[in-house]
Amino acid sequence: MDKQGEAYWKATLGLLTKILAVWFLVSFGAGILFADMLNGIHLGGYPLGFWFAQQGSIYIFVALIFFYAKKMDQIDRKFDVHED
Repeated sequence: MDKQGEAYWKATLGLLTKILAVWFLVSFGAGILFADMLNGIHLGGYPLGFWFAQQGSIYIFVALIFFYAKKMDQIDRKFDVHED
């Protein structure tokens, strides 16, 4: 594999690592591990830990999908492997 291909995959795996870290922190962290600490804050009448476990994580996941698509488009264009 040439240097540009290696750089492309390094950028792609870096992005995936960051997205999976956020996904883990939101789903497992905010929904389970830190739920007791977050429950002191209320959002819409519900404790924040409960909100993240039930609905907040879904909103974050959808936002991550759009963020991933945008960033991958930028990476593809940077390495000239994009589709028009």
